[in-house]
Amino acid sequence: MKPKSSLIRSSPISDSGVLLFRSLSASSMAAPRSVVVETGGVGTGVGGGRVRDEETSFGDYNPASEDSPTSKKGKVGEGVIFPLSKWEAMVGLGVFLVFCIGLGCIYLTMPAADYSKLKLPRTLSDLRMLKEHLGTYARLYPAQFILGYCGTYIFMQTFMIPGTIFMSLLAGTLFGVIRGLFLVVFNATAGASSCYFLSKLVGKPIVNWLWPEKLRFFQAEIAKRRDKLLNYMLFLRVTPTLPNLFINLASPIVDIPFHIFFLATVVGLIPASYITVRAGLALGDLKSVKDLYDFKTLSVLFLIGSVAIIPTLLKRKRVYE
Repeated sequence: MKPKSSLIRSSPISDSGVLLFRSLSASSMAAPRSVVVETGGVGTGVGGGRVRDEETSFGDYNPASEDSPTSKKGKVGEGVIFPLSKWEAMVGLGVFLVFCIGLGCIYLTMPAADYSKLKLPRTLSDLRMLKEHLGTYARLYPAQFILGYCGTYIFMQTFMIPGTIFMSLLAGTLFGVIRGLFLVVFNATAGASSCYFLSKLVGKPIVNWLWPEKLRFFQAEIAKRRDKLLNYMLFLRVTPTLPNLFINLASPIVDIPFHIFFLATVVGLIPASYITVRAGLALGDLKSVKDLYDFKTLSVLFLIGSVAIIPTLLKRKRVYE
């Protein structure tokens, strides 16, 4: 018969207990951490449990990450279906309904006409059809038409509905370069401002969800250029470095003041708007929207944008010297 001590040493339960005791002792001497024993699973813990180290399972804690705009992003596969909370979704829906009611009121005040062929333009063929049907209406009822045009443009810009470039082409077709440019810049600025404030309310989780890496890049660039922020925002507005949609949504998240956002939008959108409105005069010769921004046009835009950012580059050079 074996001694009692040998029976204890040969017991698998006691072996697991010894191993668990040694691992707990070593971890407590190395660094304080929280250990949780989960029961009911197959593993090496006592009673068939499993030892889970909360420090390694949850990762290193970084207090600064809680204040980062990208700290609460959702990833596909982590159970995140929609980034907005119930309150944020209700606020966004409420703003959307207010805009819809406003558009409905504008529609009711407009004179009677054939609206069966009216729709938001998605292609150049749609735009040419609208030109034929809206040309006479715009001449007979200019005030009502401009009111409806502005309301539709601002609505699309606020809620990021694609197609505003066709609205800009339509302005050039119906009103010419000067009036068309004024209308486009006014509506684009008003819509971008509305999108700015809407994003200030509910946009942060959406931007974190859609463009987490781009938002981190944008935040880092803004932090480096706080002293000359207006020049940098002008550069972004003039050039296609970042999409205007992203700039409208991300600006309040990275703490760009509204007055800088507004001035950069008003001035920075003029070059591209002029190109689009002028192209609307020759709508029949335009084969594709891509023809608006060929290599020559993009080079001119980047040249204008470079002029806006020169003060920032000169100041950085003086700092380095």
